Amino acid sequence: MTVQDTTETTPQSVVLSDTAAVKVKNLLEQEGRDDLALRIAVQPGGCSGLRYQLFFDERTLEGDTFTDFGGVKVVVDRMSVPYLSGATIDFVDTIEKQGFTIDNPNATGSCACGDSFH
Repeated sequence: MTVQDTTETTPQSVVLSDTAAVKVKNLLEQEGRDDLALRIAVQPGGCSGLRYQLFFDERTLEGDTFTDFGGVKVVVDRMSVPYLSGATIDFVDTIEKQGFTIDNPNATGSCACGDSFH
């Protein structure tokens, strides 16, 4: 279940799972900064043409979409919104894999390495 406090959001904005929100909070605490947001973007690149970028950002760009998930601010730039609408960001920590995952209903395919999509 994901708790979402809407600031400026579109009806089908990206969703951050509770597990991912806790991980982001922990990472922000390690950084010692409370002015950063998790920016999720789509950039050209990778085998399939597009790749995800997740990073902490202090900037606010024109057209950014903001959503708050239990105190974690998530920002998506206006060019990435159509690619990420309805996507769910999660964090997995198993013996086989650790890291953020993106379940994106807009991706019609991905490469074998799972690093890019189209």
